[in-house]
Amino acid sequence: MSSPISSNWFQYMTMASMAQAMPSINQASSPIGGMANDNSMFMMILNAAMQNMQQTAPPEVSLIQNPMSMQGSGSFTPIEVMIKQLESPVATSISPIDTRPVATSPNDKSDFGFKPVQLIKLENTLEGKLSGTATHFINAGKKYDIDPSLLSAIAIHETGNGSSRAVHEKNNVAGMMGKDGLRSYASVEDSIFDMARNLRKNYLNQGKDTIAEIGAKYAPVGAANDPTGLNNHWTKGVSRQFNNFA
Repeated sequence: MSSPISSNWFQYMTMASMAQAMPSINQASSPIGGMANDNSMFMMILNAAMQNMQQTAPPEVSLIQNPMSMQGSGSFTPIEVMIKQLESPVATSISPIDTRPVATSPNDKSDFGFKPVQLIKLENTLEGKLSGTATHFINAGKKYDIDPSLLSAIAIHETGNGSSRAVHEKNNVAGMMGKDGLRSYASVEDSIFDMARNLRKNYLNQGKDTIAEIGAKYAPVGAANDPTGLNNHWTKGVSRQFNNFA
């Protein structure tokens, strides 16, 4: 950063240059007799002016100054900025569901095969996290030949009609278990289809033809993973929800 330079400095330098040049003028002979005296008088005036300028000249100023010295008289404290790297969210391990079709076995003597349901009535019944999933229950029922009303009744009972922690945090609508406990799903739709496949393969095709028989295996009373005894109400609760669709 440059500092302004006083005009006295230029005057001083100019007069100094003139003073250095005067000897050559004095050495030159002039046809006019009074020239030497004139030169002596000029030198006296010049020397006096130079002495006066030296007394009044401002102190030397560095043309290049530290930029920080221009900030004022206050002390300067550097601010250290720390940039923290964003942490990646912890990924939840979600295994893909088995989407392979399961044929209806001759062992299935139940009345739980696929039946058309009223979409609007089913949709108006579903609440919370189950809201807007009526078509998933219908499509899963068609794929695995199961009455959508049975699938919906189980999901409503298991989740408190879409209000349970399991459905909100894990998208689990049917209490399905994995090797590490309650299973997590990528979506509620995946959970509905996984429940339907499980019921077709491991219950209906095994000859479980009533809600009570399904419940005895699905939610056995006295199970180690049911310390509060909720399984005692499974058959009655699912039956009540199923009958509401009749």
